Amino acid sequence: MCAERNGKMADEARAMRRRVRVGIDVGGTFTDTVVIDHETREVIGQLKVPTTHHAPEGVARGIIEAIERVLVELRVAPEEVIFIAHSTTQATNALLEGDVAPVGIVGLGGGLEAWKARRDTRVPPIELAPGKTLRPEHRFVRTANGISAAQASAIIESLRHSGARVIVASQAFGVDHPENEERVVEVARALGLFATSGHEVSGLYGLRTRTRTAVLNGSILPKMVETAEMTARCVERARIGAPLMIMRSDGGVMSVEEVHRRPILTMLSGPAAGIAGALMYERVSDGIFIEVGGTSADISVIRDGQPQVRPARVGGHRTFLNTLDVRTLGIAGGSLIRERRGEIVDVGPRSAHIAGLPYAAFADPKELIGAKLVHLRPTPEDAEDYVAVETRDGRRLALTPTCAANLLGIIPEGAFARGDVEAARLAFGPLAAALSASEEEVARRVLELSCRKVARQIEELIAEYKLERATVELVGGGGGAAALVPFTARLMNLPFRLARKAEVISTIGVALAMVRDTVERNIVDPTPEDILQVRREAAEAAIKAGALPETVEVQVEVDTRRNLVRAIAFGTTELKKNDRAAAALDVEACRLSAARSMQIQPSLVQLAAQTDSFRVFVAERREPALFGLWRKRRKLVRVLDHTGVVRLQRSDAEIIRSRVGAVARDLEEAIARLTDFGDAGRSIPDTHILARARIIDLSGLADAEQVIALARAELEGFAEGEELVIIAAQRER
Repeated sequence: MCAERNGKMADEARAMRRRVRVGIDVGGTFTDTVVIDHETREVIGQLKVPTTHHAPEGVARGIIEAIERVLVELRVAPEEVIFIAHSTTQATNALLEGDVAPVGIVGLGGGLEAWKARRDTRVPPIELAPGKTLRPEHRFVRTANGISAAQASAIIESLRHSGARVIVASQAFGVDHPENEERVVEVARALGLFATSGHEVSGLYGLRTRTRTAVLNGSILPKMVETAEMTARCVERARIGAPLMIMRSDGGVMSVEEVHRRPILTMLSGPAAGIAGALMYERVSDGIFIEVGGTSADISVIRDGQPQVRPARVGGHRTFLNTLDVRTLGIAGGSLIRERRGEIVDVGPRSAHIAGLPYAAFADPKELIGAKLVHLRPTPEDAEDYVAVETRDGRRLALTPTCAANLLGIIPEGAFARGDVEAARLAFGPLAAALSASEEEVARRVLELSCRKVARQIEELIAEYKLERATVELVGGGGGAAALVPFTARLMNLPFRLARKAEVISTIGVALAMVRDTVERNIVDPTPEDILQVRREAAEAAIKAGALPETVEVQVEVDTRRNLVRAIAFGTTELKKNDRAAAALDVEACRLSAARSMQIQPSLVQLAAQTDSFRVFVAERREPALFGLWRKRRKLVRVLDHTGVVRLQRSDAEIIRSRVGAVARDLEEAIARLTDFGDAGRSIPDTHILARARIIDLSGLADAEQVIALARAELEGFAEGEELVIIAAQRER
């Protein structure tokens, strides 16, 4: 009895001091869950439940089950949870499978632009999947004098009569004058219909693309809202005080209320979760992140601690939805080998998971004695050249890159993909006999075929993003990372590392993700006031999405070629503390970390500047130029935080010690010195400011006036005498 009472008291004491974050990642086969200590960022526990695609409640049933099991099996008290979020495949699957609601469009326009608005708001059928086409109904209203509630009601009832369940309001220049769109949406919701508008999903000009994006957004509204509300009610019933957040396609999270407005932002949130894990848990600053599952591998670039984004396409059509630039390959840890006439012709794209086969490397070696080679079709549409082995009792097992990597001893001890070397050798025996080669040689061929696909995509990304090859590091995540990433790195002669808890890096990414929102505006020759206004709108959007105002930071960029101003705001749902979860390193340990990043001897690396939160190291490296006839000197700069993580890297950058009161003058002088005048016109340097625990990114702006105005806004509330460090480098063309 005494022991029981003491245990209860210990649990109560733990509950009083522990704060945890819960992440739930909905995958194709399993819904994974992790619980992370908020202060230390350590994984306290993890579990998985089958993804409930076919339950009446859909994937929400699996999410609810995961939440219930976390509280019971992992002994998490509801009051301990300060953050809870889940990713979702629902928006992507709904669009890919054509499982969408009928949409009615209310096109709006007046005056001279009415004829064009009528045409541009009429969205033609969008093919989402074979035999699945979204066919929006269209009505148009001339709005020279606005639209009344009665007019809106009549046209909405007409669309409802035609079968529409969702109303989309879209007007020419609605981003500047949204009043008519808002009135239509308000009336539609009062009539019991779901509704959205063009200006809600994008602030960019381009009526046709904006309307199409709004139509896609509206088509998934009913299903997404139903799931979001169902899971939110589960959180409330569990007495968890933290609001439920949902993963976005750009690596951030948003509130359930925001899902009611823009569910399309959750598209591709699965790959985004993995990148969030790389950023927040692995603290990757610059590298290529490769998340390897059982069926596919997702590859993406991280630069300066930011993932790269690009406009998404749906059904071959452009949208105003920005998603992370993730390149997906049909090769992974569970890909099946294809053999024809004594040759390995390919690996993948079908996997052991699709064929319903277990991996041979995880079997009991005794079971594989006397196994024979068999050919199969994973699906009826496939060629019968995929191979497996069949045991003496008729059980079939897959031969995969994971099996090959185990056979060759590549997979490190403790990795999720680590299997039995002897089982892998016995499994490859029948295939080796068919190819008249040794088991090791066949395994090597399998990995070369597999990893060369990954290497080709990485080479494309290096060229496309103009990455310095000397600084590229491969970071592997996902359960199959150990099977492909080390061998790929060896082929490419690049350094690599496997993420901690690689098998649940996506789930960790969900648990650690920040609230994020992006505001884009088309502005010709934006003034500093224009830029600050977009910045304010982004901050307000992040707060509306669930971020606490005190935690919000904003990054702004100006694209003069597209007359585009973009502001990305991010924050958290709880007040930040000084992030000292990881142990601080001394100067020498940080110097070693900088040297590894520079790939140079530590003795050549010098400490150039430091603040309370950052250290700036420099070194000089000679590099071949002009076909190797001479060597040029390059100044390497690395900014490290207190844990030794590289947070910023530049070449040939100036390092300027400054103070808040002198920052405008110092920025102006640095920009004047480093501005480049080339064939493409004037290009000002990329500039960053190290201030307190922040790296203020002022790169991507068009002129000194904009940089100084934004710097002043970011440093508002700082004391005049506070010390800063400016990093300025010529922009790469």
